[in-house]
Amino acid sequence: MSELSVRQIRRRFLVLHGLRWLPTGLLIPVVILLMQERGLTLTQIGLAAAAQGVVVLALELPTGGFADALGRKPVLVAAGSVSLVSLGLLVVADSFALLAIVWALQGVFRALDSGPLESWYVDSTLAVDPDAAYEKGLGHGGTVLGLSIAAGALLSGGLVALGPLGPVSALTTPVLAALGLQGVSLLALLTLLVERRPASGPGAVRASVRAAPRMVGEAFGLLRRSRVLLALVAVELFWGFGMVTFESLLPIRLAEVIGDADRAAALLGPASTIAWLASAAGAAFTPLLIRRLGAAPGAALLRIVQGVTVVAMALLAGPVGVLIAFFACHAVHGASNPLHMGLLHRQVDGPYRTSVISVNSMVAMPAGAFGGVLLGFIGDRAGVSTAMLVGAVALAVAAPLYLPAWRAGRVAGQPRPPADQAEPIVDEPVADRAGRIADGPTDDQTKRTEVSGNVSA
Repeated sequence: MSELSVRQIRRRFLVLHGLRWLPTGLLIPVVILLMQERGLTLTQIGLAAAAQGVVVLALELPTGGFADALGRKPVLVAAGSVSLVSLGLLVVADSFALLAIVWALQGVFRALDSGPLESWYVDSTLAVDPDAAYEKGLGHGGTVLGLSIAAGALLSGGLVALGPLGPVSALTTPVLAALGLQGVSLLALLTLLVERRPASGPGAVRASVRAAPRMVGEAFGLLRRSRVLLALVAVELFWGFGMVTFESLLPIRLAEVIGDADRAAALLGPASTIAWLASAAGAAFTPLLIRRLGAAPGAALLRIVQGVTVVAMALLAGPVGVLIAFFACHAVHGASNPLHMGLLHRQVDGPYRTSVISVNSMVAMPAGAFGGVLLGFIGDRAGVSTAMLVGAVALAVAAPLYLPAWRAGRVAGQPRPPADQAEPIVDEPVADRAGRIADGPTDDQTKRTEVSGNVSA
């Protein structure tokens, strides 16, 4: 990547990141309502969506190790191709079994897509400038993500408002648009992402398959040795579970307070646009939160605040109140993700970056799948508001899990004691000055062992 400057790398990352999330913006306002239109109950929707979590659980780590061993571009191309197939099937799927297959294919897509692009950005940036502050690009990535989903949601709402197009229902037209945009994203990926792959050719693929388990093993080894990483990954368990409230249950809640599913779907287009603009604004405030509060305390506070916004969505009576709480929830979410991922990236450095972040993503997807099933069941039996309250509690109780990262950051910022007062080295991971965990003594004692990680959006 030496032929590209840091600015060029960041620009390409942001373009590809935006194109990756634009089709998602089209789907978010309609996909749950579409499945209801095709005859599924909330429980069945949760079970169908759970197929995604099961597949991610099975493939997340192998695909992360594969991306580290073979290269990020071929894995991302495979991810985009699978997404095309799944969206094509979603256009015509009209049964529980077919929709479960759609979600299973989405699980393959998410497992392949989870991390390689962000890892490419971080590693390529550091290859050009080892002192580059890549957190700025990650924050901008959060802003671009929000803007892209907002634009997609706005387009989705407009397409639904147009009504049916011949035999295609109003809720299906955004899926067709998402299919076309996914094709554009794949072409852009082939054109813009340039990397020095570790190897190429059939022999490289076989070698990468053999190397992937070692990459995964190293990532888990780091997780076992680092209480900071373990706690950060544990946050994802609660976060993945709780996100079901505003990703899947909010459309049902809005339809409930309005009294009409089609009106709710049409309203969700512009509402989701505003929500994701709020998310982009939240991501833009990430540097200010770091300066004022610090990354770990800020992330902990935002977990609690997000839980409060979900409580408001569950309890407020009218659509205006529900939507205002929805916007606030997305603003908090937009600010939270860069903080969390920045803390995670600071713990890893080197050839296993994608694998470590895949561990983080791995726990989020099954947690989301379990949340979809459990909260869907609660919603069918006790009402959507009750299900959302359960999810709100799950979001808030994750806040204390940022304490180890906060303590590690404080220790990393303290001056070292004189040599004659230094504590003996114990068999524990130690943080370098950036707060990363090295597999052994720090840079001042011996050469630091490099590890690595990755992100997807």
